[in-house]
Amino acid sequence: MMTDSSTRRLVVAMTGATGTIYGVRVLEALRDAGVATHFVMSKWGARTLTHETPYTVEQVNALATEVHAVGDLGAPISSGSFVTLGMIIAPCSMRTLAAIANGFGDNLIHRAADVVLKEGRRLVLAVQETPLSAIHLENMLKLSRLGVAIVPPVPAFYNRPDSLDDIVNYTVARLLDQAGIHIEAAARWDGMKTGR
Repeated sequence: MMTDSSTRRLVVAMTGATGTIYGVRVLEALRDAGVATHFVMSKWGARTLTHETPYTVEQVNALATEVHAVGDLGAPISSGSFVTLGMIIAPCSMRTLAAIANGFGDNLIHRAADVVLKEGRRLVLAVQETPLSAIHLENMLKLSRLGVAIVPPVPAFYNRPDSLDDIVNYTVARLLDQAGIHIEAAARWDGMKTGR
């Protein structure tokens, strides 16, 4: 029998693409929503995090319920018998996208994503690159056809964000929506306003 705690856990990964703040905010939002997180950060994710944000690796790890080393292919999340809601990779580098699209599981992030795919769970990729090459687009299309949510962190402006935090928080809410976790978001679309 599956327990409620096993159905309220999500794998979260952070790779070396720009936008590591999205991964940080995903962990914060899931913690606040009472969802257990199994977190993996790549070597380049750690390097980018300390370059882009004031957070340390230790501070970000502390936001997660469980932290796994990227090289630990013996971690629970490397097996389909470890039940989760799915996985969010934010940000998702093109290297990670390519590895997942081609079944190349040489680290725990790739393996955990492969497990999520084979088990029919929700995989959400906050792919981060511009411009996109034909290879990037083909990899995204391949995964989209398998049911993967491809969610580039594109800002919305209909909500008239006042700060970078507003933009990041809106994107995080959309990422979580795709994983089936709905949090309060101040700027959800509620129709076009008149007389502005």
